[in-house]
Amino acid sequence: MPLAGLDYLMLLDASGRILSSGHFRNEYDRRASTLDSLLAGADGPVLVRARTAEGSFLALARGYPFEMGGRRFLLAGGLTVDQHFLDRLAREEGDAALSVALLRPGAAAPNRPATDPAMAARLALPYLDDAETVPAVDTAYVVVSHSLAPLAALERRMDVWFVWGLIAAMLLAFLIAHVVATRATRPLTELAEKTRRLDLERLDVDFRSKRSDEVGSLARLMAAMVERLRASVAHLRQAERRAAVGDMARQVNHDIRNGLLPIRNVVRHLAEVARQSPEDLAPVFVEREGTLDGGITYLESLASTYARLSPRPDRPPSDLNEVARAVVRDAVVPGRTTLRADLPAAPARVAADPIVLRRIVENLVVNAMESLDGEGTVVVGTAGGRGGDGPTVTLTVDDTGRGMDAEQVERIFEDFYSTKPEGTGLGLSIVRRLVADLGGRVDVDSRPGRGTRFRVELPALDPTGDTPGEAI
Repeated sequence: MPLAGLDYLMLLDASGRILSSGHFRNEYDRRASTLDSLLAGADGPVLVRARTAEGSFLALARGYPFEMGGRRFLLAGGLTVDQHFLDRLAREEGDAALSVALLRPGAAAPNRPATDPAMAARLALPYLDDAETVPAVDTAYVVVSHSLAPLAALERRMDVWFVWGLIAAMLLAFLIAHVVATRATRPLTELAEKTRRLDLERLDVDFRSKRSDEVGSLARLMAAMVERLRASVAHLRQAERRAAVGDMARQVNHDIRNGLLPIRNVVRHLAEVARQSPEDLAPVFVEREGTLDGGITYLESLASTYARLSPRPDRPPSDLNEVARAVVRDAVVPGRTTLRADLPAAPARVAADPIVLRRIVENLVVNAMESLDGEGTVVVGTAGGRGGDGPTVTLTVDDTGRGMDAEQVERIFEDFYSTKPEGTGLGLSIVRRLVADLGGRVDVDSRPGRGTRFRVELPALDPTGDTPGEAI
């Protein structure tokens, strides 16, 4: 029996009489018909409580019937079923959370801690208590249970990872939304910032945009609005200038008349005395000399007062080339018109507000493009030179348009005179006044059918922008 690895071994004959017992010799010749019938009829193992000299033990037995010499025998063999056997079954599965227990009839079920829920399965086995005087057949159970603690721990870890995953997804969604919103709103923010800087005194804000979406359309609409606003402001300032000049002219006329009235009366009196009594002219002149001096003093004071009403404008150093490049870059070129800049790399520094310079260049460029009727070339250039008062910068605007005759050239700088039916006649007159305010001069050379050239000559600054310097 030990060589076979068995703990339970019996040989029974056809009547159920024990012929041999390997685990307890006193079993010889005992009738075990119940065991014989149970083992012979079972399809699987049977749990048997067998007797020994020291007591009893549980065995998991199988019956093997065979015949020899015309007689039928039953060989029963099995293994001891104890806690070590059950633990070994659990260890063979390689799962520390797995446990195997035996539940016999009348025995209490194995207990597990209340904090350790388990999933269990039961395997039913025929059970024979062969250690009793009257063997009893019943059913025993092998209970295989698996702890749910690892599953619960896995669920907790999954919950934690789910929470962290949710947080990460929310952060990623927020980041993506922020990036998308920033990219979507940045053009609007830039457009709003440009609009904030825009006012009637600062109309040089660049609203150019190459975008093809709604933001680009809005930017181009703003650019067109600024162009119209520039023209309207120019017209408004010109109207204000004319109104102010008219009011000033009336006031000057009134004040000069008041100053000339006593002088005229004295001159008339002296003329009358000279005709009627020339010998009295000298004493009469001495008598009226105070009146003449008073009138002349009044007119001199009046002239000084009016001179103080026209303060010198602010003229910061500016680069005429930079202004001209900006005008060429921002201009809307119609039809097959070509607009280009022929400007030196060195700056052309003049004492002028850049807005004033831009108005001069823009008016000349727009006037040149309108003379082309949609086809031709306009070239904007600058050159240095020297005039009678020092270095100068000359701005030229050439076009290949229809040109003008001598009469038109003579009147081109007059207010409200225009060679175009839809023109206002203010653009070139504004140029003339702005150039005159800067101490420069403007002239035009044009012939019908051969184009026009405008030349604007302005005093240049030295590289420091403080005093007149050498020509650029």
